[in-house]
Amino acid sequence: MKLNTLKPAEGSTQSRKRIGRGPGSGLGGTSTRGSKGAKSRSGYARKIGFEGGQMPLQRLVPKFGFKNINHVEYKAINLDVIQTLAEKKNLDKVSVADLQAAGFVSSKQLVKILGNGQLTKKVDVEANAFSKSAIAAIEAVGGTATKL
Repeated sequence: MKLNTLKPAEGSTQSRKRIGRGPGSGLGGTSTRGSKGAKSRSGYARKIGFEGGQMPLQRLVPKFGFKNINHVEYKAINLDVIQTLAEKKNLDKVSVADLQAAGFVSSKQLVKILGNGQLTKKVDVEANAFSKSAIAAIEAVGGTATKL
């Protein structure tokens, strides 16, 4: 085998259509664009979302609602998760870093502790937000709830 004898596989390459090169080519005249209409003219560009004159979807579907720019998204962690984490790792203080190390939250997420579940061990909890029931349950066992 020599490099000068290499050829592409049969049928894998095609020569391009040379459009608009006179009547003898068979592709002159209208240059495969057809006659008349916007698509036959130079500079034609279809609008984004154009559906052939049919009412486009972005105009058909009504606008509704709004985006609150002051909304804060929290990752919800329940008290039963705190309880199991404190028992498993033998912790007296559970912080956001402990929750990140355990894989419950990512580094960019804010944490809110919710009051679902039972807390039996005295634990000091640090988080970005707490529900009223979570604070009551933590303090009932003798722990403290600290907002960051």
